[in-house]
Amino acid sequence: MRNRGIGRGRMFMGGLLLLAAIINAGVSLMMSPHGDVVAKGTEHVKTTVVTFMRNGAIGTLILCGLSAWLLFPARRPKWPARDWAIIVVLALLAASSIYTLVWLQTAVLH
Repeated sequence: MRNRGIGRGRMFMGGLLLLAAIINAGVSLMMSPHGDVVAKGTEHVKTTVVTFMRNGAIGTLILCGLSAWLLFPARRPKWPARDWAIIVVLALLAASSIYTLVWLQTAVLH
């Protein structure tokens, strides 16, 4: 007797969390304060934006980890194209989040 519902549920929740990670990274990217142009009187907003971006990057890393754990169980059907596509998306999201954390630490806060 097999219970395939658990596997399908893991894949669904993993895909949903991966979508949430993509949305979270996109929102943080749109809020990015790249550039040196600052309007007069808006310097006080810098710490709020930095905090938002830092929390967004950390949240993206957490969502990527959870979705990877759900999408790659020990026993799963082998679909190499889908697996590689998911791995590439997870790697891009994780790399961009780590870059954001490093960039915020070095360039913006100092």
